[in-house]
Amino acid sequence: MKKKEKFVKIFNLSVSSVLLNFVNKELLPGTNVSKKQFWKGFSDAVHYLAPKNKKLLEIREKIQKSIDSFHLERKSKSFNFIEYKRFLKKIDYIKNVGPNFKIQTKNVDKEISSICGPQLVCPVSNARFLLNAANARWVSLYDSLYGSNIIPETKGAVKGKTYNPIRGKKVIEYTRELLDRYIPLKNRSWKNLDIVPNIINGKLNIELKNKKQLTGFKKKNNKLSSLLFKNNNLHIDILFDHNEQLEINNPEGNQDPLKIHDVILESAISTICDHEDSVAAVDAEDKVVGYRNWLLLMKGSLSSKFSKKGKIINRKLNPDRKYQSFNNEKIKLHGRSLLLNRNVGHLMTNHAILLKDGSECPEGILDAFITSTACLHDFKRKGNSRVNSIYIVKPKMHGPEECEFTNLIFSKVERVLKLKPNQILCGIMDEERRTSVNLKECIRILKKRVFFINTGFLDRTGDEIHTSMETGPMVLKGDMKSTKWINAYENNNVDIGLICGFSGKAQIGKGMWAMPDLLKEMMSQKISHPQSGANCAWVPSPTAASLHALHYHEVDVFALHEKIRKRKSADLDHLITIPVIHDPKWSKQIIERELKNNCQGILGYVVRWIDQSVGCSKVPDINGIGLMEDRATCRISSQLIANWLHHGVCSKKQVLEIMKKMAKIVDYQNLKDSSMKGQDPYQPMAVHFEKSVAFKAACDLVFHGKYQPSGYTEPLLHFNRLIKKSVRL
Repeated sequence: MKKKEKFVKIFNLSVSSVLLNFVNKELLPGTNVSKKQFWKGFSDAVHYLAPKNKKLLEIREKIQKSIDSFHLERKSKSFNFIEYKRFLKKIDYIKNVGPNFKIQTKNVDKEISSICGPQLVCPVSNARFLLNAANARWVSLYDSLYGSNIIPETKGAVKGKTYNPIRGKKVIEYTRELLDRYIPLKNRSWKNLDIVPNIINGKLNIELKNKKQLTGFKKKNNKLSSLLFKNNNLHIDILFDHNEQLEINNPEGNQDPLKIHDVILESAISTICDHEDSVAAVDAEDKVVGYRNWLLLMKGSLSSKFSKKGKIINRKLNPDRKYQSFNNEKIKLHGRSLLLNRNVGHLMTNHAILLKDGSECPEGILDAFITSTACLHDFKRKGNSRVNSIYIVKPKMHGPEECEFTNLIFSKVERVLKLKPNQILCGIMDEERRTSVNLKECIRILKKRVFFINTGFLDRTGDEIHTSMETGPMVLKGDMKSTKWINAYENNNVDIGLICGFSGKAQIGKGMWAMPDLLKEMMSQKISHPQSGANCAWVPSPTAASLHALHYHEVDVFALHEKIRKRKSADLDHLITIPVIHDPKWSKQIIERELKNNCQGILGYVVRWIDQSVGCSKVPDINGIGLMEDRATCRISSQLIANWLHHGVCSKKQVLEIMKKMAKIVDYQNLKDSSMKGQDPYQPMAVHFEKSVAFKAACDLVFHGKYQPSGYTEPLLHFNRLIKKSVRL
């Protein structure tokens, strides 16, 4: 059985010995912050902040009950939008909008202020993934194209197990077209260039259409090995190799007459190291895994050993990249993504620390103190932020009051750690309904800290369903993207960001591409994000980052901002239009298909969360297509079924039967999935439904979804994961 957790009394706190030892022996040494300073400061702060945290959650519940009552009292009447909007203002759900202002954030790294590009989100609990994400600042375009479905496997261009020169030729041709588009030559094309590029007498022997794009170069054995270019403030590094045999797995040698070995793209400009939706951390043991990984990132010493193709690989953080300018000066470019830390929101507590009254510590407050302290190590080496700023992305805030509370938390941390005021910068996740309709006022509260706003369609949809649960049945999940509120939501995020002075100072972000294997489809669709005015958008992998980076070569986002400023602002009325369908005419087949699809996603995600402690993974859908699933996707699926159950679209018996059918399919998919063959063997849900903690948790999310705070999945997932951990041998 799992050993009973030990707690140590210190400054009115009961702290898990696992967490206490980590803080005292790993986190604090080298920071000039003493144990007394940290623990007394934390205790004073958390005992001051926790009651305020609790009060804010009570306000959430009070507002939700008021909205429920409003809809229930008018159940027999036709919906009156004007009355509804007036009501939301009366209960202070919609705030009065103040005068225009500009954010005053200072000391922002250029990755945030002046470089537009992809952003990765990575679970902080997985060291190997973190290293891959951090190192994805520079990614091989050749490898990305070769391994993706962008290059069709036709006419002999199959991927195969060894290098295929036919496919390699297709990659080279595709890349040549990109070079012509983004770093064009004068009076000629990269496609038919017959001169091997070289530096002769300090000059490049081929002429660019825009000479300013040529930034630097490298030489090896007096031969050109690298040419560095810049387009839309993103670098392109063309690598040359004059050897006939490049790699063991390339028996054809360098098949490129220009001797181009690879093209390296500056790709994931920033990475969110996530303690929230993509992790399954329920106790001190879990939290310390994530905290330690973040600490080692800040120290620059994180590493991960793993086996690949029979070889042991020790992955570390990449060094900076060095070049020579044409003025004979040294150029040094940052070798890694700028690392941001996403703390948890205000809802969850964790028994890693108990307060003097025996209550659990609010997890978001704990995250703020630990992750900020870890950044003190980076201040000495400047391996991440070169301006000594701390970047914390704060999710799931509901309205300006909760933004004010976040501001207060960060102020307390700054005082304890003796940081400068506003040295901790804040990213606002614009994902909850009350935040999105009051975004300007949320930003106003954090105007001296804000470095980022980002839309979150899935969480915003989950909150939409839960907030308006009593209105009626919601539209099909696939139809959500064609509702009135979604376009207003996406546009409003950009409109407000520009009004508040984000352009050239802070990030305006967009959401995730959820199908990591369908990158051809991503290339045709995700260009809409930079075209919308977003200077960053989420991608699921380094490969996707390198390909999405091409969109930022295509679109000059900062130039586009000038045009967007002139358009009509998003309509608030559309933003609060409820996606309800009062008299659905769905057939039994449509209803069953929707239930199967959502039950499949819930079960596929939850069984990994509960049994394997995996908070984010590529889960096969009902058609076998891998989808990135996290708590946000689980929230929308569970809330939709809960809504349909509440309004009689389906029955509990029907949903339970479908849950059992889909559990068998999920079991079959997972038993075939090599990634599920970890330390613990996979335990099928369908063998004994009544004994499967994961199956019970998935059902609870649906059958008790209406009563979950804001429709969040965390409380039930944490509860059942702790049960699973307690009985594990």
